[in-house]
Amino acid sequence: MEYRTLGATDLDVSSIGMGCVTFGREIDRATSFDVLDRATERGINLLDTAAAYANGASELVLGEWIAARGARDRVVLATKVAGTLAKQQVIASAEESLKRLRTDRIDLLQLHHWSDETPLEETLEGLNTLVRQGKVRYAGCSNWDAQQLNQALRLVHEQACVLLQSVQPPYNLVQREIEAELLPLCGDQRIGVLSYSPLAAGFLTGKYARGREIPQGTRFDIIPDHQPIYFTDSGFAMLDRLLLVAEQSGRSPVDLALAWVIGRPHVTSVLVGARNPAQVDQAFNAERAGLDDDLCQQLMPL
Repeated sequence: MEYRTLGATDLDVSSIGMGCVTFGREIDRATSFDVLDRATERGINLLDTAAAYANGASELVLGEWIAARGARDRVVLATKVAGTLAKQQVIASAEESLKRLRTDRIDLLQLHHWSDETPLEETLEGLNTLVRQGKVRYAGCSNWDAQQLNQALRLVHEQACVLLQSVQPPYNLVQREIEAELLPLCGDQRIGVLSYSPLAAGFLTGKYARGREIPQGTRFDIIPDHQPIYFTDSGFAMLDRLLLVAEQSGRSPVDLALAWVIGRPHVTSVLVGARNPAQVDQAFNAERAGLDDDLCQQLMPL
C-alpha cells in the first residue's frame, strides 16, 4: 500500500481509502465490521464517512468498530458536516459526529456540499472554532468546483480563515469534469484530492446496459438520481469501450476502472465503497496490477 501526504497536513493517507457510505444503509453492522477489518488489515488507514450517510448510522457503526478494535490512533478519520453551513450548524454537526464516532477529535472535517445560503466567511469561522478547540485537526470540502474552492483560498489570504486542505469530488472514466480546472488547481495549491465513485456507482461494472431493466437492489435502483448522470450516450460509449478493453486484456472492467483512477495525477486517495470484504480486495488487486501506457491509451475516449 502506498501512503501519500494529504495537502499541506501531516496526515499520510493510504492511496485507497475506505468509503463508509454503505454502512448502516446497504450492509449491517456485522458485515461492516468485516469490511473494515479486511480494509485495515490490508493497509487502508483513511476511513471516510458523513453525518448524512444513513442519517448518522454510518458514523455509529464506524464509531463502534473503532472502539471495539481500539483503532483510533491507527486510522485517519474523516467525516462531513450535515445540514446548512451556518457557523453554529457546522459546530453542532461536528459535535454530534464526535459523539457517534466515539472520539474526541476528527482528523478531517469536510463541508459536504457548497451552500449559497450562508456567507463563506461564516462557514469557515465555524471550522476555525472547531480547530481552535482541538475537536477538528484539518478541514476540507466535498463536491466543490474550482471556482468555489478558489473563493475559499482567497479568504485564507485576505482574512486568515482556515485553509481547506482537501476536496472530495466524483471521478471516474465517465465523470472527468474535474480534469479541466479542479485537479490543476489542487496540484498548484497543494490541496489533497480524495476522489470517490471510481466505478461510477457501479455503472462501470457492466451490470447495466442500454434498454435493459435495472436490477433490483443495485445502486441505480436504490438511488435513481444516478441514472441521468451515467445513462447517456457518452456514458454507454465509455462503458462499451471499457468492456472491449477488458475482454481483449483479460482483465475485468472493475479492475481496469479502479486502476485507472488510482493512477491519475493529483489524486491523493481513491475512496472505495464495499458491500463485502471481497470488494475491498478488488481495489487492492487493481492497485497492484496498475495500468501500462497502452491500456491507459485504449481507455481514453476517441
